[in-house]
Amino acid sequence: MYVRHLTVSNFRSYETAELPLEPGVTTLVGLNGQGKTNLVEAIGYLASLSSHRVATDAPLVRFGADQAVIRGLVVHDGRETLIELELNPGRANRARLGRSPMQRPREVLGTLRTVLFAPEDLALVKGDPSERRRFLDELLVARQPRWAGVRSDYDKVLKQRNALLKSAAPVLRKGSRYRPRPGEEPADDARASALHTLDIWNEHLASVGSQLLYARLRLLRDLGPYLAKAYDEVSAGQSDARVSYRSSLREETAAAIAAGEVPEIEQLRTEILAALDEARPREVERGVSLVGPHRDDVTLTLGELPAKGYASHGESWSFALGLKLAAYQLLRHDLGDDPVLVLDDVFAELDTGRRERLATMIGDCEQVLITAAVAADVPDALSGQTYAVTLGEVRARE
Repeated sequence: MYVRHLTVSNFRSYETAELPLEPGVTTLVGLNGQGKTNLVEAIGYLASLSSHRVATDAPLVRFGADQAVIRGLVVHDGRETLIELELNPGRANRARLGRSPMQRPREVLGTLRTVLFAPEDLALVKGDPSERRRFLDELLVARQPRWAGVRSDYDKVLKQRNALLKSAAPVLRKGSRYRPRPGEEPADDARASALHTLDIWNEHLASVGSQLLYARLRLLRDLGPYLAKAYDEVSAGQSDARVSYRSSLREETAAAIAAGEVPEIEQLRTEILAALDEARPREVERGVSLVGPHRDDVTLTLGELPAKGYASHGESWSFALGLKLAAYQLLRHDLGDDPVLVLDDVFAELDTGRRERLATMIGDCEQVLITAAVAADVPDALSGQTYAVTLGEVRARE
């Protein structure tokens, strides 16, 4: 699998740009702010429908334009497929696959798979739990695109349940002095109605949440061995890099999950319901859902110590890079194809030893896209096609 051609219109700093690509290594060289990262960001968006730099689509549309368009020609098993995405901030995005309109953009997921590593990924080690949850979920979707629908359903249920907790707080809080207005149902009836509705949303949250949690646990179990190997190769040492899952469920179940157990979906559904019931007073008081995959975390450890707060800067870089390389190897093993590997401004952050080891590790990848401010940062072993990027202009270098 590789990208043969990229076209962008009104994307980031580009009014328009064309980027012909080939299998092997392609390096985009240019000083910071010239637009090289924008191009690989567009390729990442084609694969995941999200940016590794911003949370919303609005910054992706060139200032003064109403929409941006990204087109990528993807070659897989000798067959070419055109992916076209239309980004419309404030309105629904649109997608075409092979020039046929898709009902939903997420139907293009799986046509192109990428693994992208960028300086922002240091947040996988040093950042908030949301960064690690996002990494897991995006890898989950890359592995099996159908999980994009489950993620979307879970987010919708969570939003509705949180809205209920906030709106029903006056009648649900302990010691509340809620007094119905004339014509409204009595306080006891209002409370019973709110509790009944909350029970319904609990069922929805447990049903979808148990599926998502089960998928995450299986993914993490499969990812672990690849991580340990990748970290050791990047760091040239044996530091016992491991990952475990920290669940928001009750203590006994959370401990079993942290130890590596993967309960069945029905067991997880039952546990989520029980944990929600136990957390109800706190949830009502705070007006938010405190149990479920959205409250979980991934624990990263080096030896016996958590990486966050204890790992050095170099170790943190190696861990973040190890996670992405592990994701690459897992997808390669599961799918029988190489995803496109994108290294965005990475080599400048690595010492010479890590640069050379990384170059050796990725030498057999079908397509590698690299951005660098200075060509000398990229090891000679990764020589290939090179483009110079200057103020949004892309030209091939001899």
